[in-house]
Amino acid sequence: MRKSRSLLHTPLRQALAFGLLLPAGTLHAAASDPVSYVNPNIGNMSQLLVPTFPTVSLPNAMMRIHPERPSYISDQIDGLPLLLPAHRGGQVFHISPVLDARTRLSPVIPYTYDLEKTLPYRYSVSLDEQDIDVAFAPARRSAIYTFAFGKPGLRYLVLSSGDGELKADGNVVTGFQRYGHASVYLYLVASAAPEKIGVLDNGTTRFGAASAAGRDAALVLSFGSSQARAAVRYGVSYISVDQAKKNLESETPDFDLDKTAAAGHKAWNDALGKIQVTGGSENEKTVFYTALYRTYERMVDVSEDGKYYSGFDGKVHDDNGVDFYNDDWSWDTHRADHPLGVLINPKQESQKIASYIRMAEQSPEGWLPTFPELSGDGHCMNGLYSAAIIWDAYNKGLRGFDLAAAYAHAKKTVLESTALPWVLGPANSIDAFYQVHGYYPALKPGEPETIPVVNRGERRQSVAITLAASYTDWCLAQMAKALGKKDDYAFFEKRSYNYRNLFNPATGFFHPKDESGAFIEPLDYKFSGGLGGRDYYDENNGWTYRWGVTHNIADVVDLMGGRAKFVENLDQLFREDLGDNRYTVYASFPDGTGNVGQFSMGNEPSMPIPYFYNYAGAPWKTQKRVRSLLDMWFRNDLQGVPGDEDGGGLSAFAAFSSLGFYPVTAGMPVYNIGSPIFTRSVMDLGDGKTFVVEAIHCSRDNKYIQSAKLNGVDWNKPWFRHSDIAKGGALVLVMGNRPNKDWGAAPEDAPPSEGPLAPAP
Repeated sequence: MRKSRSLLHTPLRQALAFGLLLPAGTLHAAASDPVSYVNPNIGNMSQLLVPTFPTVSLPNAMMRIHPERPSYISDQIDGLPLLLPAHRGGQVFHISPVLDARTRLSPVIPYTYDLEKTLPYRYSVSLDEQDIDVAFAPARRSAIYTFAFGKPGLRYLVLSSGDGELKADGNVVTGFQRYGHASVYLYLVASAAPEKIGVLDNGTTRFGAASAAGRDAALVLSFGSSQARAAVRYGVSYISVDQAKKNLESETPDFDLDKTAAAGHKAWNDALGKIQVTGGSENEKTVFYTALYRTYERMVDVSEDGKYYSGFDGKVHDDNGVDFYNDDWSWDTHRADHPLGVLINPKQESQKIASYIRMAEQSPEGWLPTFPELSGDGHCMNGLYSAAIIWDAYNKGLRGFDLAAAYAHAKKTVLESTALPWVLGPANSIDAFYQVHGYYPALKPGEPETIPVVNRGERRQSVAITLAASYTDWCLAQMAKALGKKDDYAFFEKRSYNYRNLFNPATGFFHPKDESGAFIEPLDYKFSGGLGGRDYYDENNGWTYRWGVTHNIADVVDLMGGRAKFVENLDQLFREDLGDNRYTVYASFPDGTGNVGQFSMGNEPSMPIPYFYNYAGAPWKTQKRVRSLLDMWFRNDLQGVPGDEDGGGLSAFAAFSSLGFYPVTAGMPVYNIGSPIFTRSVMDLGDGKTFVVEAIHCSRDNKYIQSAKLNGVDWNKPWFRHSDIAKGGALVLVMGNRPNKDWGAAPEDAPPSEGPLAPAP
């Protein structure tokens, strides 16, 4: 047995630290080592859609990889990636080690594998047929691979770029790969100079050549048969090859993989250690810290030595001491991921928001992006949720960015661009209709589309974009009010009630209307609207969008006929049958997984709904429901995430809810209280301030709040303000196994909301 594969000469402590004996999450160090609880394999298999990825990176760092394979259960991986530029995007550059001269070389070589171990800061795997042990450790913009060859033979490294250029000079390889409208640059150093270098062309290696360009450009580095081990260290950059070299030399100056992994281990403990939990089961701690780890996947800090590349204008800019962040899907992350950053990473969150404003300044139109990516605005989904991210942070006291500039760009975006989903372009006739009538019109079944720019796959989503526009207008109204713009405030505040135009009092649902103002009939709230309900809704059906007004829940309570009816309707959401067999249901709504009745835990619009009982006098039902959802759908196993996780979007629900509170409305400085699963949680707010949640007698059965104190004062409300904890504080809950139905139930104890009466014009 080779030493590289044996633990006989490896100290037990080190073996455990690198996950070589037991899967992540099964044996842990003390609470001072929270990264030991992270299991990147949670959720790697999903019910239907793309699951989580076992990402190896540092928090919010440029350098990140995960194995490239069709699914977690595949017995093959495709080469070894050097970089994943986006949470979901093609891997760029691959390295493929080879220990068999008879192997047909290709730009990316498939391997069967075994002994795979994934930690946030270290990855290792054994390549079966090649008999090669691989290890990887990342820094922020650089990384190291090591290769241990298990038998004699010729050793090769194949380096490839999907669409770019590679050049070799001795033991140094440089190059670039095109990625959308941007480029990714590489500077790689091998631990030894190859004996010869060649270019791979259609499976044939032409030795003597040292550069390759175009699609699947690939170089072959031959190290002969004398090297039992090999290593490469490399830097990446979005600016230039020279910058990639600087990144490598400043972060990873040698080939000591263990040292790089140890630095990564510390970086993760620093990040995850901002929240310390006591109590709960080992599995619950694993689920919590894994969820927290995933919230650090977005956004990504792309500043390099005080400069950054922006895909919004294709230029390199000075960051002037404020790091530039990119790669975000605001439709997902505005709900809880960014609000979590406001609490535990306020400086970083301010820099993220400053980045959004820079993106708008650099864009040709001056519009705020929705899904910022390396190449610019991906502009997916619907709604301008970047406005919610900005206002939420400002309203909770964060500064370091220009609210007036943010507001100007947000207003410009809302009034000039189209709200149609997945369409980046100027306003058109459907937007003009909204300006006059206050809702986006839907087509009747079978009615042909009349607006050429409508995305044929995503459709109009008339209810979803009306509700999203109402929320965006509410955010703009609050910004305008803070900036003293009274006329703008009145304009946008009035429009924030436009969701009312689609409320059907006969059914209690938000219901699409045609251009004449008539409700579309017939309509099935479970199935109408085609794939994903996209004619009227988006990824979910009318049962989900019945609750899609988070900025004014009090008004929805009133529209539905009062608190008792609201609670009855909410109960029915979790009880209503799917309406057909699962094959039919999921063929129509593949995003709507994690079902409890018609509730879909696997999709982000559902995340605040379990907390809505707090607004109608039944907080005990929120406590019961949140606990059951965490128990059912967030588990320490391969299917332990209920749906399409989206880089922290869904995990933030599990992280917040496990602590016992949740930000129902991004932009409103209020947290709803649920039911914590830990007896004590300590959240580091920075500058020596902490927020403590203590749950006395908390257990699996003791999930109901009997009484509470906030900062030492008796507290009978199922919510608290950000200002109550911003300078540090403590929420002490006494828990029991039977609900106290009086606690937080009085109408005056409901969380703040706009209210049922529209303001005067």
